[in-house]
Amino acid sequence: MDQVWTWDQDVPLRWLLIDEGSSGVDGSDVPMALCAEVDGLFVDPEPPAAPEHYTLIGCEPAGSLCEALRHAGTDRAWLARVVLDPVHDPQDRPGGCQSYSIGCSCMEELFDVTVLGRRPSAVGPGLMDIDLRGHLRILEEMHWPPAQPPAAQKFVLTGLEEEPLGHCLRTSGIFRERPRRLVPPVTLIGCRPEPPLQALTGRKSARRRYLRAMIHAVDHSGRDVDTGQMVSATVIGSRPSSLGTGLVDVILDEGLYEPLPSGAREIWDLWHGGRPTRANLWAGYDRALRHEWSGAALHHRHHGQPDRPAGYTYHLDGRFVTDIEGFYCAMGEAINGPGGYFGWNLDALADCLRGRWGAARPFRLIWHHSDVARRHLVPGYDRPSYSQRSWGPAITLQDLLDILVAESGIDVDMR
Repeated sequence: MDQVWTWDQDVPLRWLLIDEGSSGVDGSDVPMALCAEVDGLFVDPEPPAAPEHYTLIGCEPAGSLCEALRHAGTDRAWLARVVLDPVHDPQDRPGGCQSYSIGCSCMEELFDVTVLGRRPSAVGPGLMDIDLRGHLRILEEMHWPPAQPPAAQKFVLTGLEEEPLGHCLRTSGIFRERPRRLVPPVTLIGCRPEPPLQALTGRKSARRRYLRAMIHAVDHSGRDVDTGQMVSATVIGSRPSSLGTGLVDVILDEGLYEPLPSGAREIWDLWHGGRPTRANLWAGYDRALRHEWSGAALHHRHHGQPDRPAGYTYHLDGRFVTDIEGFYCAMGEAINGPGGYFGWNLDALADCLRGRWGAARPFRLIWHHSDVARRHLVPGYDRPSYSQRSWGPAITLQDLLDILVAESGIDVDMR
């Protein structure tokens, strides 16, 4: 937003809520409130869920699944992913099922899978039941696995890059009741409400108490940036705030789907005082907070700043590239200086390399201390601590060079 936010209280109002349910007459954002604190924005993440046990019933395996069966119960009996795509009866397709080029919306994905064993199946001659240990990919904001399996004639099994793994007739352990993750409710502390929030907290607000708002951070100069966090909840109460006259605390019944980790508060506090002026301030963080550093850099990036011309030389300080998150932090600062952003996943990196993110290609990248990345960005399976949705084959140094050099024509000088 172009507006500069100010406040009269001694307590700074650091967080701005933007109404997602309406827009101004010119399509502009509609503010709901300035708040001193959003209790529930920074939360310690839950530990990753323990592996589960599944059975593929009436299975005819193929490809890597056959190879894993030959080494069942050992480290070699491992698969990065197993996708189960149901084959529906055309005359009995489940309601709400959507077809896509890669399958349908009823498909489920197992990941980080170990094959435990097999036995003859009772459902048909020549078929087997295969026991697995792994995880079910659950994206709560998009899809919650049903307790009962979808109507299906069979499940087609595929692996990485859609490798055929055979099929099975039924499953066990995948479709069942699962407790939903507890989400701490949000309380808006010390709010200066704007009309949309006043309408939700007033005495006549019974018909519309649902709040849906994006959370923006307000820096020391009064400028705001989107944090990428949205709160969707019902207002269940409000009270005068102890932080100042005219301020209120607003109590919501739900929280954020994926709040920022507690340690990210330090990063946003740093940005509140202005853009970082020294490189490598991220270097002491773990992988989760390096990821958050790149996220904060993304949201604080300068819009409309022209790219440096093609042919420019950039220097990447590789001393702290001990993980892929460290590479994104270092690459952002190599291109755009301390606190700079130039991607925080492979797709975002590829997008930045197309231009309008600080550098026009082709350019030269001198990668200092590249031996650190050679030791750490190696093949394997990656289990970052901050989100199970990110578990998958590790992004290697060669993967990065393929994108930078082979696909984008960047001259990378490894030193």
